[in-house]
Amino acid sequence: MPFPSVKEQLAVIKRNIVEIIPDDELERKLAKSLKENKPLRIKLGCDPSRPDLHIGHSVVLQKLRDFQDLGHIAVLIIGDFTAMIGDPSGINKTRPPLSLEETRINGKTYFEQASKILLEKNLEIRYNSEWLDKMNFSNVIKLASKYTVAQILERDDFEKRMESGTPISLHELLYPLSQAMDSVAIKSDVELGGTDQKFNLLVGRAIQEAYGQEPQCIITMELLEGTDGVEKMSKSLNNAICFTDSPKEMFGKTMSIPDSLILKYFTLTTPLSNKELTGIKTQLEEPQNNPRDLKVRLAYELVKKYYDEESAEYAKKEFENVFVKKEIPDDIPEYKIDAKELKLISLMKETGMVSSASEAMRLIKQGGVYIDGEKITDDKFVVKAEKDFILKVGKRKFVKIKV
Repeated sequence: MPFPSVKEQLAVIKRNIVEIIPDDELERKLAKSLKENKPLRIKLGCDPSRPDLHIGHSVVLQKLRDFQDLGHIAVLIIGDFTAMIGDPSGINKTRPPLSLEETRINGKTYFEQASKILLEKNLEIRYNSEWLDKMNFSNVIKLASKYTVAQILERDDFEKRMESGTPISLHELLYPLSQAMDSVAIKSDVELGGTDQKFNLLVGRAIQEAYGQEPQCIITMELLEGTDGVEKMSKSLNNAICFTDSPKEMFGKTMSIPDSLILKYFTLTTPLSNKELTGIKTQLEEPQNNPRDLKVRLAYELVKKYYDEESAEYAKKEFENVFVKKEIPDDIPEYKIDAKELKLISLMKETGMVSSASEAMRLIKQGGVYIDGEKITDDKFVVKAEKDFILKVGKRKFVKIKV
């Protein structure tokens, strides 16, 4: 299949990006690729420090898919080796180390989930232990000689930690260099990443040049705030909409985002056209429109993208039943108890609705716990199990208690 023109390719590539470094160099690479009928190698590195992907990851994965659709080769690097170091980007303390086995398991899960967006065609999957694990101490010294301590310490994360007196482990200084070696190993033409990865990506350019390669271009993408509307989406912050969430969970979580993020979520996480996005922006600006209706559409689009239209319809119906009509969902789990009396906090823990007594206590005091539709705010409440009842915790968790 022939490549589209450079102008056509740039129109696709520049959609929803923050920055291209350097802009004219990417255009030159695309022109050369077109002339030689040779695809560019587009790198995306991911450290599988956690096994679950969320829609924040989809922003950069979708851009990698755009390059695939244009005929270029996507090189997805699973950082099983670098994950043992831990990316210090945005981190104010040293990460706990992971074993190679843990990173391999997480990496397999990462690839399986990324396949929801990426094509099998024009895709290379590489583990960076393939080359980094083979480097001897002499190789590491040679690599370290290509970059100065002053350059590494220009990184905002390190600068802030030094100012606050927070320790920086020596191995963390090697992280950007390790990631840069990935670019050398796979001969990357373009590397993608979030804006928080800009420092690492620039190091990649410098190290490629030091090893006699033409430096890669860099494309940075916006970071997506989580459902709290404040912090970057992260499973550890409990504000993520994950690829592995059920359709019902994905729909419900999307409905909980702040109104201020509706347009950004539509823009970065759905396949809607610019014309459709303009229409949504106009609707949001008209005071007579309820933003909730647009959130329903957003939730529907996300479930449809990661599952299918049938699942989206079902999730929408379930949401309306539970939150609009105040009905109980059809498929809630059941839990059998033998005791006639049981502390509510104990029951919440026993059924897996919470992970700790303190979480149960907090939810009760905040008015987030109901028994058969009645709000319970007494954290010392004792359940008298005389008949079957429905326990609801938070907005989306239900369990039928059988006595």
